[in-house]
This record gives sequence, C-alpha cells and structure tokens, in this order.
Amino acid sequence: MTDRPDGYLGPANTHSGAPADGGVVGGGGAGKVDGLRRVTGQARFVDDLVLPRMAHCKVLRSPHPHARILQLDASDALAMDGVLAVLTGEDVPTRYGAIPVAQDETALALEVVRYVGEPVACVCALSRELAAEACRRIRVVYEPLDAVLSIDEALDTDSPPIHGWKRKKSNVLRRVRQSYGDVDAAFDEADLVLEETYHYPGSTHVPLETHAALAAPTEDGRLTIWSSTQNPHYMHRTLAKILGEDTSRIRLIKPDVGAGYGGKCDTFVTDVCAAVLARRLGRPVKFVLEREEVFYAHRGRHPTRMWLKIGMKSDGTITAVDFKAWANGGAYASYGVVTAYYLGVFGTLPYRLDHYRFTSWRVYTNLPPCGPKRGHGALQPRFALELHLDRMWAELGVDPVAARVTQCVSPNTETINGLRVTSVGLPACLHEVTQASAYTARRGQLPPGRGVGLAASVYMCGALHPVYQNDMPHSGVQLQVERSGRVTIFSGTADVGQGSNHMLAVLVAERLGISPAQCVVIEADSDLCPVDLGSYSSRVTFMAGNAALQAADRVRARLFESAATRLECPVAELTACDGVITGPTGSLRFVEAVALAEAATGTVGATGSYRPPKIGNRFRRQSVGPSPAYSFTAQVAEVSVDEETGEIAVHQVWCAHDLGRVLHREIAEGQVEGCVYMGVGEAMSEEQSYDERGVMRAPSLLEYRIPTVFDTPEITALLVESHDPEGPFGAKEVGEGPQLSTVPAIAAAIHDACGIWMTEPPFTPDKVLRALKRRDRALRRKGQA
Repeated sequence: MTDRPDGYLGPANTHSGAPADGGVVGGGGAGKVDGLRRVTGQARFVDDLVLPRMAHCKVLRSPHPHARILQLDASDALAMDGVLAVLTGEDVPTRYGAIPVAQDETALALEVVRYVGEPVACVCALSRELAAEACRRIRVVYEPLDAVLSIDEALDTDSPPIHGWKRKKSNVLRRVRQSYGDVDAAFDEADLVLEETYHYPGSTHVPLETHAALAAPTEDGRLTIWSSTQNPHYMHRTLAKILGEDTSRIRLIKPDVGAGYGGKCDTFVTDVCAAVLARRLGRPVKFVLEREEVFYAHRGRHPTRMWLKIGMKSDGTITAVDFKAWANGGAYASYGVVTAYYLGVFGTLPYRLDHYRFTSWRVYTNLPPCGPKRGHGALQPRFALELHLDRMWAELGVDPVAARVTQCVSPNTETINGLRVTSVGLPACLHEVTQASAYTARRGQLPPGRGVGLAASVYMCGALHPVYQNDMPHSGVQLQVERSGRVTIFSGTADVGQGSNHMLAVLVAERLGISPAQCVVIEADSDLCPVDLGSYSSRVTFMAGNAALQAADRVRARLFESAATRLECPVAELTACDGVITGPTGSLRFVEAVALAEAATGTVGATGSYRPPKIGNRFRRQSVGPSPAYSFTAQVAEVSVDEETGEIAVHQVWCAHDLGRVLHREIAEGQVEGCVYMGVGEAMSEEQSYDERGVMRAPSLLEYRIPTVFDTPEITALLVESHDPEGPFGAKEVGEGPQLSTVPAIAAAIHDACGIWMTEPPFTPDKVLRALKRRDRALRRKGQA
C-alpha cells in the first residue's frame, strides 16, 4: 500500500487540522501546566495529606471464596489501647453499585462473604500498625458454602446463586442479544466460513498509587473527603446515599492521583469506611490500601471466553459475523452491565458489515469483582475479531492491508446497529503504520523465527448517556479571568495522569490567544467546580474539552467586543495570538482587553457545558455503545520466536492512531506509548489467575509480572489527524483506543514468524511449545496425505 487513501489528512506533523489562530493547539515542547509540581515532588496525593488527630484504618479480609458469617467477635480488638472503633457489615448495610440496576455491594460483607479477600471488618486506630494488629485479634466463625469459580459453573442452573437480590435465581448478571440483517442467509452466501473459540485472561491495572481516602468533619457539620478516584461526581452521590445525607453536606476533593486505568472508577471500602468513621468519631480518618489489597479490590479485565464465526467471500469481503462472549465478572456487578454490551456493540466497526449477531453473558462468580480496565469490554473481542480475520485472509491469499482499507467504514455514515460515524482516519493509520514498518515488503520475508503482524481497532469518545438518567450536561467548565491576565479554569474533570488539566488549558489558551502557562486549572472539588461525569470511556477530551471551548468562546466574544470598540474595527477582523488581540487598525495586549471588558460590563468570566447529541436511538436497548465519535488505530508488531524454548521477544511496535487533532504532541505520544506498553504486558505475561480454592495466585508485583524496561519494545507513535467535525478543534480520544490492537498485532506477528495461531494470551513459552507441536503434527499429517 503506497498510494495515500482518499480523504487522507496526513500524519500530525504535516497537517494542522482545524483552523486556529492562537498558535497553541498542535504544539509540543512546552511542559504541562501541572508538570513541574509533579516532577519536583510538590504534587499532593491522598497519603501525603496529614491532619491533626488523624486516625488510620485496616480491614480484616475473608479467607473463604463463599461462606456465611455465623459469628464475629471484635471484643479483643476493641480492648486494645489506641483502637477507636470497629465496623462490620451491620454498620454499613446500604447497598450500592456503579450502575443503578445492579446495586449489589456493601462496603463490608453483610452476612455472607463472596470472594477470598473480601473486607469483613474495619478497624480504626491511632496508627496503621495498631489497626493491623487489632484486625488479627478479631475472631470470625464461618460456614463455608459451595463456591462458583468458573463461567461454566456460573451458567449451571444447579449452582448456588451468589446473590439473592435478583428476581430470577441465577448467576447471570446480564445477557445481551442483538441481531441485525439476515446472518444465516449471509453465511450461506460465503465462500469461506471459519469458527473458532478464543480465550482472553483477566488482568489488573497496577496503578502506581494504591487506593486511598481521607475524611474529616468540619466545624460547620459537613464532611470533607479526599479520594484517589477517577469518578468524583458518581462517588459523591454514592457516599451521600450511604451516609444518608444530602450531597451539599459532603465536599469531595480529588487531589493528585497516581493513575487509575479504570481501576478507580468504583466507590471502594476505603472511601466508605473513612467517611463513616470520620462521622462517627468526629476526627479525620485515613484509609490507604497496601499493594496486595489492591489486587483484591481488583475491578480489572474480565476473563472472557469467545466463540466467533465469520463468513467471507473469496475476495476477502466479510459477509456475516456471529459472536458469543462469556465474561467472568467476579462477585459483584461493578460496571458489568455495561461490559455485557461493550463485548458486542463495537463489532460492526471498523469494517462495513450488513449482517451481524452477538450474544454476551456477564456472570457472577466467587472471585474478586472485575470492572473497567483500559479499553473496557472492547479489547477482548477485538483480539478475537482481528486474529480471526487475519486467519481467513491468509487462507484466501488476500492482502490484509488492502482488505482492511477497502472494507473500512466511511465518514458520515451509520453502522447496521445504529452507531453514527463522523470522522474516520483508519485508512491513513494503515498507510502510516505500514510505511513506517515496511510491513508489506517484510511480511513473510524475514528469517525463520522472526515476523511482523498487523491489526486495527476502533474505540469510543465517551458514552452518550450518564450512569443515572438525567437531562443535564455531561460536563461543565467555568472560567474566571483576572485583571492580571491569569485565567482560572474550574472543572469537575479528574486528571489521573493522562493530562486532562493541560488539555483544558490548551483549549482555553488557544481561543483566548494566550499561553497555557497563564491558565490555572482547579479540578474535581465539589464545592468549587461544575460537574463532570469522570474519567472513563475516553470521554474527557471530547466532552470537557467542548465545554471549555464554549466557555472560552464566550469570554473571547466579550474581549473582542471591547477590543473592536477601542480599535474601531469589526469584530470579525480581530485575531488573538501570543497575548495580543490584533486588528487592521492596531492591537491590544490581552490584559488591556480584559480591563476594557471589565470596565464596560463587569467581571470577566463565563461558563460552558456539553451535552452529547441525541443519536443512537434506532434500536431498543441501545443506550450503551453509541458515542459522539470514534477513534481508529492500526498497529504493526515485530517479534521473534525461539522454537526450542517457546520464548517470544517483542522487538518493536509501530502504532498509528487517529486522534482527530493533536492538542499537545508529547502528551498524545505518551498516551499511545502507555497503551502499547499495557498491551504488550497483556500479550506476554499478565494474567490474574486463581487456584481451585479461589485463591489468587499472584497478589503482588513480585508474582504478577508487568513488563520491565528490558521487556518493553521500541514503540513508535504515529499521530494521524482526521479532524472530527464535533470534537474540540477536531480532537478525539487517545487514552484507551491505542491499546486494542496491540495483542492481535503481536499474535499475527507470531504466526508470520513460525506459522502458529495463538488463540489465548498471554503468549507464554508453554503455550507456544504446545502450539508448535500441534503445527508439526498437522504438517506431518499433511505430508503423509
């Protein structure tokens, strides 16, 4: 593929994207507005906060995967000097959950424990060490119950139900079935039909900072809570429900957060117990998890079994797809209802498809609860779909690049299941990544044991609907412009390291013609900031970014009106750049325009908000999946396979990502590199597994192996701009989408290297050796025939 595709806008370094006169958007080099305080140790995380009379919490955890609590005696713990209180499930009985239709969780186990490691009792003491010792003195009598540990056991109607709140006594949290077109007839028209079963393991997030919360009562009777959360607004509502108080009585602050990757979207035992104990004791209470406890808190990737059937014409055209997925969700729902939809709804992208059917099951088991991890729900099926297509194109002798390009969805179209597509940069991504890697020339031509593989993917730019039904904006931003020229941006967004604070500063600075250094971002403080729904589903750039632009446009209009009056020229002839507003008759410094506007009409400031468009309503139960826009990715991986040992080395990954418009080059490239890094980990080593007792095999970073600097390949990030018509300056997401195609690209490269198709990551030596034996047996049978 050497010709550039129709509509190609080029890589980010050759195309400027949407018109902008501020000179800020698309740049790089300048540091993040909050970068200096992070690299100099001035950032303040929850565990850095110390208040007078602060107490500390620890929890006692269940040793059983499923058991009834017959007796709990905390008297010896309470008798210890320095122990202030002990909470049990009866003290916090309010059920809550991430999704309104599945409120199945309590902060501490109530009557029944449902996984090894579930919190049973919480001790509050004058020190963490004392609280931990007090936990060891709590005596609990359990009655073990039959445990449900696998997908098959969960589907067995004879298995005991893990939860009693469901009307139907079943361990299926949600089953989703959707069918479009005439799937069976389309299979009859296919020249090749292939069926296969794929498995994708569970994995966890491993954020640098563990989960933490600090709660403190205030003199006016309110409660202030600092939490390392990705979703401060939803947590604010949940804590108010548990405490039985109005949200106005609670101030929730998200301080600096050391990453989340989806693992800090839920409300955790840390948040609830710190809040309840601070209320009860009338003093500050801090609760910080140890690393092992983060593994039990989990909310990571769902282990998923997938069955896939695809029909294809001899020229490589896809005729029909039938997909089934079973997700092991663990003991509680978390975002599992959404997972059940995400497993299937994106199957109609990025390739045109007229006949599609999927069925998914998200089941309860007696394991730590799964939840959203980077690429939530869409990553597992993408592995199966891309690998399956590569196998079929290989069998038919079809060029996998050309097949992807010719069948890619077009801009401004709608999929068979009602997903509205605006901008599409996948053809450009395929062009960039295959050119940079020399994929076409090298595929099948490298020495034995070395290969290259290609995969593509698509992801959303935020969900159309909030978690709880309402008609209010999804994101709000407020600007305050001071006479000094400093602009303060108030936003409810949660920057957890991805750079959303700088994104807001860049957008505002671009519209006002100033430097991002003149902007200060105040984020995620419920007393100060308008609501934003949180950092999930790659929504922040698109939604909070548009809200910030609206507020900035309103300030710009006021400044331009005053400047036009002073300069005696039309507003339409003004531009703003480098702190100067310029017209045909002269110019004004930004601070001068602020003074003029304030003198004319009062204090300068504005608010902005964003509501997604009302789309995606063609089909029943289509509230999950439609998005304002979609990002696209193509990746090429190069690997080597040692057939003697089964060891695989990933040498390089090229990743081209359609992010709509580059807002800040280094941040965007960092997001791409981080996604690829996590994808390499899931491909090569990461797996959250359990023994036959439901005990986690690797609850530490000594045993749960994430890639080190020695395992991480060279990563080349290629930024492609498609300029989305509804994104802020054309921008789309870049925080999750680039991960989806890493694992299938590596799997395809393994096949190119040694002729085996790996259907279950991680691609460990034992799995590789078994696959090589199957290959050799098949070759011998073929030779004998």
